[in-house]
Amino acid sequence: MKKFIISLLGAAVLFTTVAPSTFAAREARMENEVNQVVGTPYLWGGTTASGFDCSGFILYIMGKFNVDNLPRTSETQAKEGIAVAKEDLQLGDLVFFNTIGNKISHAGIYLGDNQFAHSSSSKGVRISKLSETYYKDRYVTARRVVDEKSYLKMIE
Repeated sequence: MKKFIISLLGAAVLFTTVAPSTFAAREARMENEVNQVVGTPYLWGGTTASGFDCSGFILYIMGKFNVDNLPRTSETQAKEGIAVAKEDLQLGDLVFFNTIGNKISHAGIYLGDNQFAHSSSSKGVRISKLSETYYKDRYVTARRVVDEKSYLKMIE
């Protein structure tokens, strides 16, 4: 019985330490990919490190994680995956905004800690907070498009 309890405790320690380190690895990989292009200028229709629009930025970054079946525009990307409540956002979820008054017109990638990466038409690729008044007032929805295979790619 004593060996069983020790084995059980050992397994509990193992599983509680693996999950946070796996998340940290995913977070570090996403952060690294985004940081490589922070400052890249905005380019309407852009999908490369020479210039991005918001949906092109998403295609570029998510392509690094084997999420390569997303449509081209933010409006159509907002119909992919599964809906996620704002309070349940996770690393890699896509966040969508209405910046022109009548439809989804801007998007980014949630990074955790209330932050998201996006290509702003005025400042290029940058990291912003969802709580900034501009984005808070224009937030529409979020979608989870990352599957387990993509998460595994994040820690390679």
